[in-house]
Amino acid sequence: MSKTSYVYNVQFLIEDEHHASALAQLLNKINAAGFIDYKVISGIELGTEIDTRLMKASSKSSVPTQLPDQKDNTPKASEAAVQQGNQLSLGMELFRQCKDQNKLIRLIVNRGLGIVISIPCRVINIDENDSLITVYHVDEKQVYTFRLNEIEDFIES
Repeated sequence: MSKTSYVYNVQFLIEDEHHASALAQLLNKINAAGFIDYKVISGIELGTEIDTRLMKASSKSSVPTQLPDQKDNTPKASEAAVQQGNQLSLGMELFRQCKDQNKLIRLIVNRGLGIVISIPCRVINIDENDSLITVYHVDEKQVYTFRLNEIEDFIES
């Protein structure tokens, strides 16, 4: 009797402290299952719990976001840009300190398409204008450059 191949589309919800460890957990379980082949097509989608609860809600009336006697403290677009710039500067400052102290750090980098890498490295250059960080991978003895938005986390060793 000949065998027939079947392909199933499934979704898994995995809770973990970090995207990289959740993905590793998924891959370990899939590999242990002995499937002939698999393909991870996409990563994590956040915020679905909110959507689920909104769909189940019996009442969706608006509630005020501030007390009537408070003045409007909501940030304007220019203030939001300044806050975002301050956060970016703070992130760059942390990397600058690591560079100045020649600290060994571990970067968790999301390269897109479900590719997450963990790199033990030292920061060798910071380009604030383009939000680029250049690091030296201590194991591979290679130099890599990442955009700040690709870096999900870093751990000081």
